[in-house]
Amino acid sequence: MTGTGSTTPGVIRPMRNRDSEFFWEGTAAGELRVQRCNGCGALRFPPGPSCPQCHSFDQSYVVAAGTGTVFSYVVHRHPPVPGKELPIVLALIDLDEGVRMVGEVADVSAEEIAIGMRLRVDFHRIDDDLTLPTWRKA
Repeated sequence: MTGTGSTTPGVIRPMRNRDSEFFWEGTAAGELRVQRCNGCGALRFPPGPSCPQCHSFDQSYVVAAGTGTVFSYVVHRHPPVPGKELPIVLALIDLDEGVRMVGEVADVSAEEIAIGMRLRVDFHRIDDDLTLPTWRKA
């Protein structure tokens, strides 16, 4: 999925590699994918080449429900971020599947965000090559 579509100037693009490509293909398809070890069944995020529990290199993924709870958060007010309007609400989300993921929370103000708030994933298509998971109030 690299080099075939347009790119949006000013947007910071995430790193993509063979370990994370399944995740980005999933976001483009409207799925939140979490890596699963075929050796022991452990789920992990972010994805990597081998399982930290059993050290197997045999990895696949599961499609997560796309719901979770705010474990922690930060409101980013400065410095400016290319392609973003400040403030930005960022949360560490405990997915219902048991892994944690960092994500931007949209349509929730800095005053409204709270630990324990239920969130659901949405997908924001940036361009032909990038769709980002975005979190909204459940």
